[in-house]
This record gives sequence, structure tokens and C-alpha cells, in this order.
Amino acid sequence: MSVQTTDYTVSEIRSPAAFVASRVFIYGALVFWAFVCLFPIYWTITTSFKSAVDVTQGHLIPFVDFQPDWKGWRSLGLSPDSIFETSTVRDEFFKRFMNSVITSVGASGLAIIIGSLAAYGLVRYRYKFAWFKNEDISFFFLSQLILPPVVLALPFLVLYREVALLDTRVGLVLLYTLMVLPIVIWIMRDQFNSIPVELEEAALVDGLSIWGAFFRIVMPIALPGMVAAFILAMVLCWNEYFFAALLTSTDAKTIPVMVASQTGSQGINWWSMAALATAAIAPLAILGIALERYLIMGMTAGSVK
Repeated sequence: MSVQTTDYTVSEIRSPAAFVASRVFIYGALVFWAFVCLFPIYWTITTSFKSAVDVTQGHLIPFVDFQPDWKGWRSLGLSPDSIFETSTVRDEFFKRFMNSVITSVGASGLAIIIGSLAAYGLVRYRYKFAWFKNEDISFFFLSQLILPPVVLALPFLVLYREVALLDTRVGLVLLYTLMVLPIVIWIMRDQFNSIPVELEEAALVDGLSIWGAFFRIVMPIALPGMVAAFILAMVLCWNEYFFAALLTSTDAKTIPVMVASQTGSQGINWWSMAALATAAIAPLAILGIALERYLIMGMTAGSVK
């Protein structure tokens, strides 16, 4: 006489009602969290189409609570009825926008180059400076993120005044590179750790130099991680306000500084600030959507070997 045993999954043991209830709870929590995360963006975009009365009364739903208007975009010279007219505010916006693009892309690209080389050296070679070893050096880079930016305000202000880098794009690029470099090093360190060293050894046996193995073997594999690090670095540089407000005055001001300056004699021009914020969010949203595949691959590549 044989005895048959049957394995049941957890979902089969539970009653259908409990299974449905758990699913409803999980998806309900996810929908609620998505709403919490996306509501500020929705509020910003809709506020750019509100009048002063709609802003003060807290109307939220277009065509139901309020009638959309181009007031916020018209104040920037970017509404359909003013886009072809001469506008000093629009010229100012494009200038600040280009400043943000140049400083963010330049600093992120420079950080990727320096950070990738530093991370590769920390992974593939052993260093020792006094009692400092590779792990200590890596932690030292990460510890720079703990330092409050305000602590560096006065030293950088004095230094930049002496070397004539105040109110220059080059000054912001160098500072932003220093700011995001620790994050890039740590991301790329995980990327290079996930690449088997045997691939490089095989390339060296086939006659490639160390640099040849790095550029022809390692870099193509680590490219998703580089893209992810670049996107993260660019977001941090694009949104940086403190040093941009401290070290610039006219020529090198960026979008965050312009957004914060939308105040008048009657108070804050919420519609203009919302329109500027929407224009500042759009490039990052487009970049994230376009490079989403690389971003996901890069952030998860070091988790499984």
C-alpha cells in the first residue's frame, strides 16, 4: 500500500478570499504610494495653468475646479500667444537653462571619467598608504557625502574669488564634479566587482594591454552602470541650488536659482514658479524615460554575480 503526498503552495492553502484580500491590500498600497510620489509633480504642472485666485483657493482638477490659463507660461514668454514675440524673460530662461545643461552634463561626464578610473583601480589593484587600504580609501570617498555643504561655503567662496572662478560655468562644473564623484565611484566599484577578472586576463593573454582590456572588454560590459551613474549624477547637479546661488550672480546662474527668485512685491508668483519648475523637470523626465533600460540594468548589475 503506497501513500501519496501532495505539496501545496501557500496560495493554494489559503482561502480565495484571503488571497484576493492580500492582493487588494498590496496593490492598493502601491497605488497609494504612487499617488503620494506623483502628486507634487501633478500639482506643479497644474499650478502653471492656474490664475492667482485658483492658486489661493487650492483648486486641483482642471476643467472641474478651475479653467486652465496660460498665465504662468505667459509670464515666461512661453505661451502659444507670446512664443513668437520678443521677451527678455524668455531669453533669460533659455540662458539659465543652457547654464544648467552645460554644468550638469559637463560635471557628470567628468565625474564618470574620473570615477570609473578610480573605481577600476580600487577593484583590480591593491593600495596601501600608511594604514589606508582599498576598503579605507573607498569609505573615505563615501564619507565626503556626510560633510554638510554649508561647511564648504566660505572656503570655496574665498578660493573661487582668488582664482577668478566666481560666476563662471567652469567653476560650477569643477565643484559639481567634486560633489558627485563619491557616488559615481561607489556605483562603478560595484559594477567592476561584478565583472570576472578572468575576462581581462584572457584579453591580456591575447595580446591586449591593460588599457586595451579596459576599453575593449570592461567598458562595454560596465556601460549600463556608467549610464546609471551618469543619470544620477546629472540629476544631483541639475537640482543643486546652494552653491549655484552662492557662487554665481549673473552669467552662470542656473534654473534652480531662477525658480527660487520668482518673488515680487505681492509675494511669490506661484504660477511663474510652477511653470519654471515644470520646464526644469521635463528634461530629466525625458532623459529618464529614454534611458530607463540602461538605468535598471546599471542599478541591478552588481546585485547578482
